[in-house]
Amino acid sequence: MAAGLINPVTGKRFEPSWRIDEFLPEAVAFYESLECSLGESFWHPLPVIRLTAGEKDRVKAEAKLTDPVVRPWLVGEVTPPQGDWSGAFELRGGGRLDVRTFLDASRKFFAERGLYRRAEVDVAQTFAGERVWCEGAAGLLTGRLGPHRCAKGEILTLRAIGWDDPRILIGGGGWLVPLGRGLYKAGATYDWEHLDEIPTEEGRAKVEAILQRLAPGPFEVVDHEAGVRPILRRSQPLIGKREGEWFFNGLGSKGSLYAPGVAKRLASWLIDGIEPETSLNLTHFLDRDIADEPR
Repeated sequence: MAAGLINPVTGKRFEPSWRIDEFLPEAVAFYESLECSLGESFWHPLPVIRLTAGEKDRVKAEAKLTDPVVRPWLVGEVTPPQGDWSGAFELRGGGRLDVRTFLDASRKFFAERGLYRRAEVDVAQTFAGERVWCEGAAGLLTGRLGPHRCAKGEILTLRAIGWDDPRILIGGGGWLVPLGRGLYKAGATYDWEHLDEIPTEEGRAKVEAILQRLAPGPFEVVDHEAGVRPILRRSQPLIGKREGEWFFNGLGSKGSLYAPGVAKRLASWLIDGIEPETSLNLTHFLDRDIADEPR
């Protein structure tokens, strides 16, 4: 159900995503290479428009225009869409991964070679003679990797009525992502208590409230989905061995950005014995002093 959104500058602090300068080029190269080999199209670069609400929000964003860390991702200021927005800034490096098409094409590739097993039967895959548990939120909820920070999210798929915007819009606590053919995904909610995949009326109302600000015109809701983000620490993934078993988890809400690069590092670790940097090492994370973990 993931929207596949990649947004280079995120959060209230208007800062680049964690290590995006490393992981974004790896992700894009991976997806573009697979598009050629699988004969499918699933990576769609798109401009990202970050909207500000209120003078304080706008001043904070403008202050980042000269920040050497943020500057490479900024195209410049643009005219904000209709509504109560105080400003708008275009970002480069964003896009959308068509997650469903990517997964279906990948599954077909492995199935044709006898290398695919349904996750319902066994969520651990054998690689380089080792079993790697890739369980997502379901695995974290068991507590096998200690305390988690998983969060439920609800998103809507909508059909635009009489309008079209080919850009990713971010603001007002949510986002609007174009899918093509007049369809968009919008979200998202955060719920740390009800960790299930059941859409709720409350969740739908929250996303529709976001849409009232982001959508430039009327719309029709055609789908409502819910899922759980697999989070161990923010949306920063971890790989490694614990009690004799390998794990790859913690992608959070940024799997489309981090999965290719982190998987590559895990493969290098398993095949060539090259351990990744400490910040990705699951064992180091689990053995850390909990008081030192940022929140």
